[in-house]
Amino acid sequence: MAVDQEHFVHLARPLAPNVLGYGASNAPLAVNIQPQAVFSIIDHAVRRDIRDTQSTRVIGALVGVRSEDGSEVEVRSCFAIPHTENEDQVEVDVEYQKNMLALTLKASPRETLLGWYTTSHELNSFSALIQNFFASPETGTFPHPAVHLTISTEAGQPIETKTYISAPVAVNAERAAESCLFIEVPHRLLFTDAERAALGSVTAAAETDSRAAPIVSDIENVAQALETVSDLLERVSGFVGEVLDEERDGNHALGQHLMNALSLAPKVSNVAIEHDFNNHIQDVLMVSYLANTIRTQIDLSQRLATAPIIGGDKEGEKKDGEEGGNKQEGGRGGRGGGRGGRGGRGGRGGNQNREPREPRDGGE
Repeated sequence: MAVDQEHFVHLARPLAPNVLGYGASNAPLAVNIQPQAVFSIIDHAVRRDIRDTQSTRVIGALVGVRSEDGSEVEVRSCFAIPHTENEDQVEVDVEYQKNMLALTLKASPRETLLGWYTTSHELNSFSALIQNFFASPETGTFPHPAVHLTISTEAGQPIETKTYISAPVAVNAERAAESCLFIEVPHRLLFTDAERAALGSVTAAAETDSRAAPIVSDIENVAQALETVSDLLERVSGFVGEVLDEERDGNHALGQHLMNALSLAPKVSNVAIEHDFNNHIQDVLMVSYLANTIRTQIDLSQRLATAPIIGGDKEGEKKDGEEGGNKQEGGRGGRGGGRGGRGGRGGRGGNQNREPREPRDGGE
C-alpha cells in the first residue's frame, strides 16, 4: 500500500473527549490494555530498523477481545507490521499483516482484530489512511470502530499512551476513504496481582543505576504491600484533616469516593482482627503439618508395600534354584548308580575290590 501525501485533502487532528457530544462518562468506547501488549510495542520500537526509512515510528496491529455490545475492548497482544514512511509516501506490507493476523487468530480463536498502534502521538494524513484500512469491511474491524493506540517511547521520558477511534469526514464521498476525524476515548491499564508484582520489580530496577533489582520473596511482597497501604492511608488522613481544618477546599466527588470505600470496611475492633489473624495463621500451620504427615505416611506405606514383594521374589528365586540344583544332582546320581550297577554286574572280579575269602574245606 503506497500513496502520495498530495492525495489527502484533510489533515486529521486529535480532539477532546467531549467533541461530537461525547464526554468522559458517556464515551463511545472504553479501552483496556494489558501490560504485555505495552511491552511488545516498546520492544518493537527499540528493535526498529531505520536504515531504509525516514520514519521514527513503528506500527502494528492490536489483537484482543470485545464485549458483546461493543462498548468495551481489551487489548491482550499485538504484532508488528513492516512499513516504510517518508515525506511523500508510506508503504505497508498488507500481505504480511493478513498472514500474521490469520496465524494469531488461529492460535487464539476467541480474540479478534481491534485496531493498530504507533509509537508517536502525531496524527497526520498517513495515520488517517492506515486508520481507514483497519476500519474497512474487507480488512478491518467493521462494523465496530478501529482502535488507534499511540504510545511515546522516547528514551528517558515517561511512557504516555492515548487511544482514539475515528469518524468519517471529507469534502465529498471520494475523499471519505482517504480522511477521517480522530476522537480520543478513555483507556486504562489492567493487570493482575502477579503482574502487579512483576511491574513493581521493573519499577524498582528502573530506579537503580545498574537497572537490576532482586526478586523478593512472598513475605517481602506482603510487607511492601502493607507499607504502600499505610502510606495511602496517611495521605487520605492528611487530606481529610486539612479539609476539616479548612486549610484546603473539599472535593465532593473525592469525598463520596472515600465514603463508598470506607463503607466496605468491616466494623470490627483491632483486637478482633488480631485474634482472627492468629487463628488463621494457626489453621494454615495445621493444614501444612497435616499435609506433610499425609505425604510421609503415603511414602512409608508405598515402601512397606513394595518391600515384601521384592524380598519374596528373591527368596522364591533362591528356593527354585536350590530345588532345581537338587533335582539335577539327584538325577545325575541316579544315572551314575544305574551305570555303576550295570558295571558291577558285568565285572565283579575286576572292577570292585573285595576282601579275600578263606577257602572252604575240601577245596583249593
